[in-house]
Amino acid sequence: MTEKKIIPKKERFSEWYVTAIENAEILDQRYPVKGFPVYAPWGFQILREAFHILEHLLENEDNVLPVLFPIVIPEDYLKKESEHIRGFEGEVFWVTHGGKEKLPVRLALRPTSETAMYPMFAYWIRSYTDLPLKVHQTCTIYRYETKHTRMLLRGREVFWNEAHTAHATWEDAYQQVLLSQKIYSMFFKRLGLAFLILKRPVWDKFAGADFTTAFDAVMPDGKTLQIGTVHHLGENFAKAFEITYLGPDQKTHYVSQTSYGISMRVLGAVIAIHGDDIGIILPPEIAPIKVVIVPIPAGDDVINKQIDEYCKDLEKEIQDAGIKVKYDNREYRPGEKYYYWERKGIPIRLEIGKKEVTSQTVTMARRDTKKKTTIPRSELIETLKATFDDILKTLSERAENELRNNIRLAKNMSELKSLIKKYGGFVKVPYCSIDNDGAACAEKIKEETGADVKGVLFPEPEKPEGNAKCIVCGRPAKYIAYIAKSY
Repeated sequence: MTEKKIIPKKERFSEWYVTAIENAEILDQRYPVKGFPVYAPWGFQILREAFHILEHLLENEDNVLPVLFPIVIPEDYLKKESEHIRGFEGEVFWVTHGGKEKLPVRLALRPTSETAMYPMFAYWIRSYTDLPLKVHQTCTIYRYETKHTRMLLRGREVFWNEAHTAHATWEDAYQQVLLSQKIYSMFFKRLGLAFLILKRPVWDKFAGADFTTAFDAVMPDGKTLQIGTVHHLGENFAKAFEITYLGPDQKTHYVSQTSYGISMRVLGAVIAIHGDDIGIILPPEIAPIKVVIVPIPAGDDVINKQIDEYCKDLEKEIQDAGIKVKYDNREYRPGEKYYYWERKGIPIRLEIGKKEVTSQTVTMARRDTKKKTTIPRSELIETLKATFDDILKTLSERAENELRNNIRLAKNMSELKSLIKKYGGFVKVPYCSIDNDGAACAEKIKEETGADVKGVLFPEPEKPEGNAKCIVCGRPAKYIAYIAKSY
């Protein structure tokens, strides 16, 4: 096995992040097109496990049904919602030829699927009895990202799940926003991630939406990462694509819609937030292998054969319990195997030598705490399941503490500048408005701190105390807004 360097995560996060992904063989960036990484087997298995959880939640908690739409969108479809195309026109990949023949209409590689799906919604929805309509798809989207690309966080080909719904009224769609946020919260918590749900300022909402809400996590370098979004689209796309229904009143009405999505960024967040100096730490539920068994040779062929048989029996017992396990009987030293699997993020390692065979025990090492314990073999399955739960609890508590420790309060611009520079994270400030009349203050904050107004807590914004004034313009503050630098 190749020896790979260890980098201190807190001191050199950017370098650590790339190295951790490479050591774990999550992505391979040697593909010769910038922003188009190759998901290596280990990385894609992890991502697929995570998205299986998400798909199961969508389909079982809310009856959101799976679909698959074409990757290409005709240019005239993309342009139908004017605000939407203005938001994406600089990021679109265009297909202009089929072979040597120029296409009569340019085709966009989907930057998101509203304009691909909604012409079909207009066919599918006729009556109020067809509502609500709820669908989702797991696919790739394409955006000509001009900023610096970064593994799993910012690229030109994005693996994601997007859901789209249509409802009879604006209020019904609003309730869908709340339900979708609840499902996303369940998903992120099963990955041990901590987050804030913020309503974005109007100047930062999804193009074509009435409003946007986002799930934001804090990364180890103090920057925030948007790991999920839920948009209330109102009737904007319905009017553009003539999505109407006949109501009980025998009148024709426009539907109200939502769209929401989670991308491969969630894996970037898991790696960054849970990892340690050694590398990645996987929450058990998304680990392709949850337990690795490593034999400890004894220098005696007879005993080594007993160890081998003991490990094989353990592997079968664990498999029969429905737990994904790997018996690593490759011809490497035990220490090399420890090193290898630790960098893969495997939650639990079982070490089996002469002592364990003789005493009918197993030595269990946890990846998250690095603690080792010896347990009776008869208690193995029960202990493994309990330990998986405790690993998630430990990772969740660490993440939650880190988030809370990275939320600070500034009462004026000077304090904001100091806190952003020294710590990063979220800084709360009294703020005038997240409507258009607050945009100038956001520009001033960006100019002086390099940070953005990320929004206000949703659905219940924090209110400033007393007669607090906006830290920029001095007008009465309507909200406590969250300021941060972000990816």
